Order: sequence, then C-alpha cells, then structure tokens
Amino acid sequence: MTTLTMPVPEVGVRRRGWLHLLLAAAGVLALLVSLAVVVMLIAARQHLTAAGVMAVLGAGVLIYIHPRLYAWRYVVPGALAALVFIVVPMGYTVAIGFTNYSSEHLLPFERATEVLLSRTNSDGAGAGFDFRLMKDGARHRIGFTGEDGKHYVSAPFDLGQAQRVPVAESSAEPDDSALPLKSVIALQDALKQVTAVLPDGTELRQSSLRRFVASRPAYTRNADGSLTDNADGVRIEANWAAGYWQRADGQTLAPGFRASVGWNNYVRIFTEQRFLEPFLRVFAWTISFAGLNTLFTFALGVVLAVALNWTALRGRNFYRIMLFLPYAVPAFISIPVFRGLFNENLGEINMVLDQLFGIRPGWFSDATLARSMVLLVNAWLGYPYMMILAMGLIKAIPDELYEASALAGAGPLTNFFRITLPLIARPIAPLLIASFATNFNNLTLIALLTNGAPDYLDTAVPVGATDLLASYTYRIAFQDSGQNYALACAISSIVFLIVATLAVVNLKLFKVGREER
Repeated sequence: MTTLTMPVPEVGVRRRGWLHLLLAAAGVLALLVSLAVVVMLIAARQHLTAAGVMAVLGAGVLIYIHPRLYAWRYVVPGALAALVFIVVPMGYTVAIGFTNYSSEHLLPFERATEVLLSRTNSDGAGAGFDFRLMKDGARHRIGFTGEDGKHYVSAPFDLGQAQRVPVAESSAEPDDSALPLKSVIALQDALKQVTAVLPDGTELRQSSLRRFVASRPAYTRNADGSLTDNADGVRIEANWAAGYWQRADGQTLAPGFRASVGWNNYVRIFTEQRFLEPFLRVFAWTISFAGLNTLFTFALGVVLAVALNWTALRGRNFYRIMLFLPYAVPAFISIPVFRGLFNENLGEINMVLDQLFGIRPGWFSDATLARSMVLLVNAWLGYPYMMILAMGLIKAIPDELYEASALAGAGPLTNFFRITLPLIARPIAPLLIASFATNFNNLTLIALLTNGAPDYLDTAVPVGATDLLASYTYRIAFQDSGQNYALACAISSIVFLIVATLAVVNLKLFKVGREER
C-alpha cells in the first residue's frame, strides 16, 4: 500500500525559516540588552540587583535551550511580566513604607555624610591668596602669595583631574615664568578641580582669575564614625530615629538620610490626629464613591440594555452606537470637557441654569455639589461598559421565559424584576466587584476634574472633599511641603490590601458561580 504525502509548499518553509531567524535575532538582542543592564548595575554598585538579573537571565537561557523545559517557554514571559510590573513595584512600595523617605531624607546615609564632609568654612573675606600658574615642562606648578607677604609654591602636577595639591612655604616670590591671563582663562575648568593644601591644613580653592580663597573642612570624621564641627569642636552623631546628623544641643544638620523606621508610618496614620482625621474622611468618601458609581453605572447600563433589546424600537443600531460613544472617547479628552462645562463662571451648564432658574451652583467650591458632579461625570463615563455587558447577558436569556410571562399577563416591570435582573445578577456580580475596585483607585477622574477640590481648611495635610485614597496619597507624595514618600507608600500598601481583598472575593464569587452552573 502506497502512502501519499502532501508536499510542503516551498513558500511556507521559507516563511517559517525567516520567522525562526527573526525570533533568534530577537532573542540574541534581548540577551545583549540584558547583559548591558547587568554591566550598568555593576557600574552603579548595585551588585545584589545585578546578581538577581543574572540569575533570571541564566534561568531564561536554560529554559529556552533545554528541550525538556519546552512547556515553560510559554509560562516564563507572563511570569516575568507579573514579576517586573506587579511584584517588584509593589514590593518596593511596601519597603519604602517602612522608611522615612521624603524630600528631606532623599540620600542614603553614606551620601549624606559625604555631603557634610565636603562642606568648607571660609576663613573670612580677606583670607585670600594671589596665585600664578607656571609651566614646568609638560606639567604645572602654582605659586601663592598671601596677604601677610608669605610665599608658597606647589610641586609639579598634572592638570585635568580633581586632586589635592600640597604646597610648601617658599622664601622667594614666584618667578616670572607665570602663564599669561589668556592661558589661565583657557585652563579654568581644570583649575577649579584643584584644591591646594597649605602646610597647616588650610585648603585653597579658586575664587577668581587671579585669586584662591582659604577654607577649612567644616566637619571631620572621627575614628568611631561620628563627626566633629571644626568651627566650635562640637561632636555630631547620627540620629537614625530622626534620619539626621544631630548636634549635642539637638540641632539637626541637612541633608537628612534614609533610615528604617519600622511600623512608624502605619502607626502615624492611625494615631496622629493630623493624619487620622483626613484619612478617615477620605476613606469614607472613597467607599461611598466606589459603591455609588458601581450602582449608578450598573442601573443605567441595565436599563439602557433592556431598552435597546426591545424589538419594537426602531433604529436600535444607531442608538447603540451613540450610547457607546462615551466609552470610546478617552477619559483624558472627556473629563477636561466636563471640567469646562461645569465651570462656575463660563460653563454652559451654569449658563443654562442661570437662564432657566436664576442659579449658578458652585460646582468646585461646595463639597456636596463637587461630589455630585464627580459621581455624575463618572456615571456618564462608565455606563457604556455595563450596558454592553448587560446586553450580552440579556441575549442569553431564553425567549420562552418572556413568552410564558406574557401569557400570565405580566408587564415590563414584572419581567425586569422577576426574569431579567435575577438572571443577569449572578454572572455580572464578579464584574461589579471589579468595577468597585477600579473606582476605588480612580485617580484619573479626580486629577483631571477637581484635583481634590474643594480643599479642607482644617487639616494639616493637603486634602479635599473629592479626594480618593489614590489622589490623597498622590498629594502627600508630591504636593505636600514635605513630600512624604514613605507615608504615601504606607497608605498605598493599605489600599493594595483592600483591593487585593476585593480581588480574592471576586475570584471566590466567580468560582462559586461556576460550580453552581
């Protein structure tokens, strides 16, 4: 018996060959980029992070080369995406919440210490030295003349790098082989990197084209790690609880440094009145906002879906398109338009209300009106999503149920509350929870529409009547005078726990609903 085999088209073979070649090239390019990232991390002294990237890179290469790990090739990209875009950012946010990271504590301890040690104290406006830059073969020397008539000269050195050049006292004035002013001007960048050190330790730095100014280090590091203020000899120690170098009299020195504070930020949220009161206000409004918006969008979407499924309605396709448009237009366009419509002075809505009823509501100055405006705008933006979901679920309801209901003499309201709503409520419940979680973190709406306004006047932190937890956290991190990133991260961690709980509940409901079906 002869077996016939279909010939493989040559064009298909060539296409697969090119596809494999492109995938291999993409893999090599990704490998080279990853290695470049590792080199950059090592150069930045992030050795632990570099080791982690190398470990992940090695595991990825092994998975894509070893034939027994073929199935993992489809799992790894998604796992890496979740790790890079979800786990790592959230882990970093939680870690920052246990520190004092803020605009006053930006630097690590070592860098903050270096800043203090690099500071100098001038010996006074008159403590200056005239200098001459002299050529010594391929190298240079600097000669100084103090106001007391003493002369100093340095050993030959190479210009072009940051360096400390010791100088010794000389009995003779610097010779006449000094370079002209034109040459000194050309070497300004190199001269600014030179610190001349007198025999008594006084440091000289260039202050003008012909003059160096005497200065001394403001602080000196001691053997035990503490610092000494050279101006008055006071001992300075690092206060890790406050994140500052601190003098004996309690005075702190800027800049501060990052330090671990444990659960302090979380304790402050729930114990300090200036944080607790606005947090509770914002939390209550966030729950109300998310719940009411979910209810409004669901109710409006279901009602419109039922109306659009009415067979006697003419032009249903046109109405569907028009009612879907609010969802098709990006929020970055829609929300500023609404901001203009609700403008208290020039907005079209107030103009119409003024003509009809003689009123001009303060949409952005009254807390109740501002919240009502936010709910109204978000309901407009969110109902098309619920309408589409409800339309699909209503299509799945057997027509026989409505026919039997009609024979029993039931009306539209009875059909809606006895047939339509009960049958779509269970499958749409997980989506309602997801909508609640989305509204819970709706930073875009608040930032573009009200920016939290109207602000409360009785709080120490910037917060307004329409702020959600997301926008409240943003304002603490970037608009507060202290820019307390650590406290904002602590609040973000709490929000994450709430949303994660909602996600777990969503999955449980979805699982229960699927098992019941």
